[in-house]
Amino acid sequence: MAIQAVIFDLDGVLVDSEQVWDAVREFYTRETGGTWRADATRAMMGMSSREWSSYMRDELGVPVDAERISGEVARRVEERYRAGLPLLPGAQAAVRRLAARWRLAIASSSNRPVIELVLQLSGLAAQIGVVVSSEEVEHGKPAPDVYLTAAARLDVPPESCAAVEDSTNGLRAARAAGMRVIAVPNRTFPPSRAALASADVVRESLDQLSAAEVDPTT
Repeated sequence: MAIQAVIFDLDGVLVDSEQVWDAVREFYTRETGGTWRADATRAMMGMSSREWSSYMRDELGVPVDAERISGEVARRVEERYRAGLPLLPGAQAAVRRLAARWRLAIASSSNRPVIELVLQLSGLAAQIGVVVSSEEVEHGKPAPDVYLTAAARLDVPPESCAAVEDSTNGLRAARAAGMRVIAVPNRTFPPSRAALASADVVRESLDQLSAAEVDPTT
């Protein structure tokens, strides 16, 4: 089936942001009297804001309600983005190149205001027709909810979508949604071998992604 839309993850695909979220969460955990754990970063990758803020409260001992944790962490991430948005090389060009041919969406675990800020600061808002945050669906990645919702809002069958992902949970979510899966592995937090093996295409950067790899029927 021909590809009708391309759905991008945000963190680790368009912005080199995993380290930003990691640093902010760790500092906030320690600042509030919680206990940061070495496995916390990987544990929270792909979680929705409701899920990771609850994890910080329940597993890391942050003595604040989950909604407040989510809001404060997101606010601090936004401050860092305004000071300097860590766009990945080739991200803007890739989005604009693919937007000339397909409808585009974002399916991200970031809070929606953070996603919208990235699109505004990067100048890519006009190219993205649909934005879905995991906070808007029942389950975060690796559940397929955020991808299925993006496809529904695009009015495109999931099997006619290509998803661009970088992490283990993101790749699993896109595969579970029944989409064509394109992996651009996160260099700092690389996906598992099994998740990477499930991808239809693996590329080191968005610069290398061709139209034929997005849709091999062309």
